[in-house]
Amino acid sequence: MPFWHRAFASFEVEWRPNIMKKIADMRRGKMLAQGGRCYYCDLPMWDQRLAVETHPQTEGKHPSKALLCTAEHLNPRSEGGGNGADNIVAACWFCNTTRHRRKRPQSPQQFKTHVMKRMRQGRWLRATVQQHLL
Repeated sequence: MPFWHRAFASFEVEWRPNIMKKIADMRRGKMLAQGGRCYYCDLPMWDQRLAVETHPQTEGKHPSKALLCTAEHLNPRSEGGGNGADNIVAACWFCNTTRHRRKRPQSPQQFKTHVMKRMRQGRWLRATVQQHLL
């Protein structure tokens, strides 16, 4: 077996040293294209390499980990989704991890609807972030 193949779970995944850099670059590009806002909750995110200026409410304060920009695979790789630009959006860490906590994650559109409903009720991340920034 060539060295760039590694066993992962019950299938083989091709290992490429530059794939993480490509995904990170794509994530930053998507973040900028989305105006620095999360795909699901529309809150402003921050990125370590783009500096804290991407999240203006945190001037002089450490930004919340919950709003760290992550690459969200709309169709998860575990279900056959790829690393292409059409399958990746920028989402905050909180939304990304919350969507995938369920046994059967909702579709991206269903989850976005769920998040917006919770935001209107004041029962999503916004309340947590406001307390952190005070």
